[in-house]
Amino acid sequence: MSKTKYRIRNWRQYNKSLVQRGSITIWFSEDSIDKWSAEKEKGKKGRPFTYSDDALLTALVIRSVFHLPLRALEGFLQSIVFLMGVKLVIPCYTQISRRAKSLGEELAKLSNKSVKDLVIDSTGLKVYGEGEWKVRKHGIGKRRTWRKLHLAVDPISHAIILESLTENSVADCEVLPDILDKAPDSVKRYYGDGAYDTNGCYRSCHSNGIEPIVPPQKNAVYRENAPPHMDDRNHSILEILGLGGDDNARKLWKRLKKYHLRSLSETAMFRFKTLFGGDLKSKNLNTQQAEVKAKCIALNTMTSLGMPRSERIAS
Repeated sequence: MSKTKYRIRNWRQYNKSLVQRGSITIWFSEDSIDKWSAEKEKGKKGRPFTYSDDALLTALVIRSVFHLPLRALEGFLQSIVFLMGVKLVIPCYTQISRRAKSLGEELAKLSNKSVKDLVIDSTGLKVYGEGEWKVRKHGIGKRRTWRKLHLAVDPISHAIILESLTENSVADCEVLPDILDKAPDSVKRYYGDGAYDTNGCYRSCHSNGIEPIVPPQKNAVYRENAPPHMDDRNHSILEILGLGGDDNARKLWKRLKKYHLRSLSETAMFRFKTLFGGDLKSKNLNTQQAEVKAKCIALNTMTSLGMPRSERIAS
């Protein structure tokens, strides 16, 4: 079979958006200037923070976009406020590093879009270890450490709605309940691969009123007297059996359910690694979570500038 070919129909607009991604035009709104300093929380003892969480997160986003070390980031921010004539005190690099540990702890929504569908998947990010060339040439010389990045993406706008960074030993199905609990109330369906075909995932979907589009395992059987949260899985099994029950039936079922939308999560991961690399600069998990959150915010900003609109052409 010949490979399907696509052509970008809005190349002029998309080309402009790619140029804008490299723009160094930066401005501070009056609202952001007012929120630069932290406010003392009522009932909390001790000295309040000097800088707000938004200020620290802004610094991390700029660091991610321009690939700056922490010390260079401090100098970069100082030069920006000096050239703009804005009276803002820039946090030192040590304070940015310390405060980053608490910025990524909470799983928060990265976009306020009202979405109906989510595509969810995970990928690996390297903490340290040899590069691919060295491993292929000389073999693995020391232990390699990875983190797992879980993304929930809107298939229409390509915006990252939720993200979560975990240890590499955490399974995808263990993270899904937290993602669905934090998902917008407008979400009606989510698309995931066979790793989410577990009892806990279906229970979480049922409690949140979300329909799972997940292919059951090939050896899956219809369960009589199953609990209510397993009804979606039973329906999928019956639908595949009604289409023939073989591999072709599974392919047809995926086509009818628009399961191919799930691949857009892999596309988002490809964009993430292309722009920011496949490794993490921070060394502990809490700081890495803040680093990933800042990168996802930056990626959403770049995505909002414009995306390609591809159409299938005759091969």
